[in-house]
This record gives sequence, C-alpha cells and structure tokens, in this order.
Amino acid sequence: MKPSLQLKLSQHLALTPQLQQSIRLLQLSTLELNQELEQILSENPLLERLDDPLQSCVAIAPNGGLDGVAPVSSLAGGDAREQGAEGASGESPAGERGEASEAAPDSWDDAGGDSPQDWGSEAGARTRSDDGEDERDWPQLTGGEIGLREHLVSQLAGTHVSPRDRALVTLLIDELNGDGMLETALDEIAASLPAELDVEPEELSAALRLLQSFDPAGIGARDLRECLLLQLAAGGFDARPEAALRAAREIVANHLDALAARDYPRIKRALRCDDDALREAQALIRQLNPRPGASFSSEAPGYVVPDVIVKKGRSGWTVSLNPDVMPRLRINEMYADILRRNRGSHTELSGRLQEARWLVKNVQQRFDTILRVSQAIVDRQRAFFSHGPVAMRPLVLREIADTLGLHESTVSRVTTQKYMLTPAGTFELKYFFGSHVATDSGGAASSTAIREMIRQLVSAEDPTRPLSDSRIAELLGEQGFVVARRTVAKYREALRIPAVAQRRAL
Repeated sequence: MKPSLQLKLSQHLALTPQLQQSIRLLQLSTLELNQELEQILSENPLLERLDDPLQSCVAIAPNGGLDGVAPVSSLAGGDAREQGAEGASGESPAGERGEASEAAPDSWDDAGGDSPQDWGSEAGARTRSDDGEDERDWPQLTGGEIGLREHLVSQLAGTHVSPRDRALVTLLIDELNGDGMLETALDEIAASLPAELDVEPEELSAALRLLQSFDPAGIGARDLRECLLLQLAAGGFDARPEAALRAAREIVANHLDALAARDYPRIKRALRCDDDALREAQALIRQLNPRPGASFSSEAPGYVVPDVIVKKGRSGWTVSLNPDVMPRLRINEMYADILRRNRGSHTELSGRLQEARWLVKNVQQRFDTILRVSQAIVDRQRAFFSHGPVAMRPLVLREIADTLGLHESTVSRVTTQKYMLTPAGTFELKYFFGSHVATDSGGAASSTAIREMIRQLVSAEDPTRPLSDSRIAELLGEQGFVVARRTVAKYREALRIPAVAQRRAL
C-alpha cells in the first residue's frame, strides 16, 4: 500500500480555555470561588482585588500596638484637648501643635491620670499595670475550651491512687470515643498491652470503676444501658418519687428495648404499675443524657453565606446579588500601560493580561447567570414566598433552562451549593426543584408541598393515637392528592419523623 492523503470533514465541540474556566467557576461555591481567586491572584501580578477580606481586620504592629484601631488622639477627648491647646496659643502649625501636645502630659499627671500619648506606649502600659488599674486597653485572650480528656485527667489528678492505677485510668480515658463511651472490651485492651506489664482484666475493671465515678455521670459506660444506670445511680433526683426511680432503674435494666418500641402494655405488665407511674418513670429517663461526653466536643458550627437575597417590593418579589460575596477584581493599570507601550516585548506578561481579562469577565458572567436563574426560580415560586412550603409548585431544571435559553447542565451547576436568603430562611437553590404528585383534578403538586402537609398532619395528631402511613395517605387523598402509602413513608423518613409505633405516647 502506498501512503496517500485524504480530506475528511467532521464536526466536534472544542472547549476553549476561556469556556473551560467559565464552566469551572460556575460550579464552585462561594468559599471555593474565593480560594480559587486567591490562588490566581498569587500567580498573576496583573490581577488585583479591591475587596481584601483582611482589610477590616485588626493586626498587631511591630511595636506591639494594634493596626486598624483609631488612635487615642482622634477620639473626642483627644480632639477637645488639642483644640484647647490650639486655642490657648492662637495658632495651629504642625510644630506648635506638637509643643501643645508635649505640654499636655503635665496637666494629666497633676490630675493623677496617664496622658493620652502614653496610653499606647510601653512605658504608659507598664505604669498602668504596676498601679493595678484597668487593663481594658489590652486585648483579652480567649481561653481554649476544655476537652473531655482534659476534664477527666484533671479529676484523676485529685485522686489518691498509685501511679500504676493512674496510668491504667489514663489508658481507659484515651480509649473513650467522642460520646464518652468505652467501645473496646477490657480483654482486648489488656491483650494489647506489653506482656511485661502483666496487666490483668481485674485491674482494668477497678480502673474503669474509678473512671465511671468521675463527672459527668455515665462516662466510661460500655453501652447505653450501663450509661443510663450510672446516671440513675449518681442521684440528683430528689424531686422525683422513690417509686419512679425504682421503676426507671427496672426499665433501663430489663425493658429498654420495649421502651424504645413504645410497648407500654408489656412494660406495665412486667412492672405491675399504672399509667401514672410509668409516665413518671419515662419522664425521669428522658432527663438522662445518652451521650455524656458530647457536651465537651469543640466542633465549630457551619455557616452559609447566601449568594442572592430575595425581598418583596412594590412590584413583587425581586432578587439581588449579595454584595458581600461578589469579588471586586480589576487589571493592574501600571502593568497594563507598560504592555501597551511595549507591545510584543513581554510575551509572558501579555498572556497573563489575557488570562486576567478572561477571569474578570468569567466571574462577572458567573454572578449574572446566578442572578438570572434565581430570578426565574422566584418568578415560578411566588406562591412559596407568600404562603410557605405548602404552596410550592413542581419545578424541574428543564423548565428554567428553556426559559433562559441555557442548558440543563448549566442550571444544575448554578443551583448546586448556591444559597438564597428569603424572609422564611436560607435555602439552597435546589430546594425549589421537586418532582410532581398527581391530583384528582388532573393537576400536579410539588413533593415539597406534600412533605410539608405530612409534617403538619403529624404535628397536629393525637400523641395517644398517632396517624399511620395509610391514614396519612387517606387524609391526603381527601384533600385531592393521590399519594401511595409507600410514598408517604418515604417522605416521612426524609423528614426524620419516626414511625407510628415510636410516636405513640401514654
């Protein structure tokens, strides 16, 4: 075969670097976008950000003072004193103003106070500290939160035990989980220790009993039953009758599964008690903490910053971008002017300039797309903003995409990890999309509205006679919504509502 040349025509989609960057920025959350911008700003000198997140923060200056805090001389008292000094001399040149400020300390010393100029100085701070006066000018350091281990070790330090027992209790403390429970068996702990230590399980049992006597009550328990029994044994229930305390111990020791299943007839037969006594024992058990060590966890709460804000005006519900999440980017004019005057001599900087222009345009396009999609969602869910989740209408991505002339994947990227602040709370944009449920009239209702109706029905039910899934489906059918029992069960589980047997009360 001889080599030959052939001409072939074909069509394919090629994503330019600018389009790839636009798609990537669109699917990022606000936090991820800021991280991406910080990375790009550190690599591209032609790009600047006007809204520095650290601009309003207070920093420590090299001399030990605080940057970002107004000086004392700019306060009302300092201004009045400067004006008084200027009025006495009748002049206000810079040099004479300095002389007036030098004369001020004498008058303040005579009055028994520190001069304003000495408040920020090291000498003034030392004098004020020596005199034992107010330390309000010193930044107060926030003490760290005490964890569960530190809390237990501090109690162990106050006990009179041998160093060997102290080491064994410390070992058990290190084996506790975040809830304060001991999940590892004592035999396994003893087997994991070196053989030359010769630690018997009986020694670990004695160390565990000492650990279980510490605060909080229930610490070091190996299961839920032991945790609750330790708390009941610790006392502190003087307001409760003794009969209720005995019944609570019996229930926790032998009938905890029946209590979880709300099998009250079985418990009453076993304890030979009436409803009032069982109700007292149940109320006592509910006071106990199944996770005694969880209060020492130092997990910081997560916060969501909304991308758009919904407000009601004269023309209806309108959407606006949150200015706090919009980065203010611009091209460095000095570098751009150098490149304009020396075209072709800085090839690498020219490429950086083009990348910076693409980024500024793509960031602006990202927020414009988020605003358009959010406004389209609000236009179709106006009943939700006026009447709540029960008025949510069914909505799919294709409907928004066809209205705005976008692709479904673009709408999906916009609505992922983007949040909307409304008078009813902060919601992810995907919250406003949901499947439809048929009605008797041939229409459709949103699954979100059905879930809200289920929640309302359960919250209004009689606790002694809770509604079953079948009964909830019948009640929804009476209102015109065709919902199967399995659908009700699925929505109920999504709302984290227990089953009918677990919602039954005495």
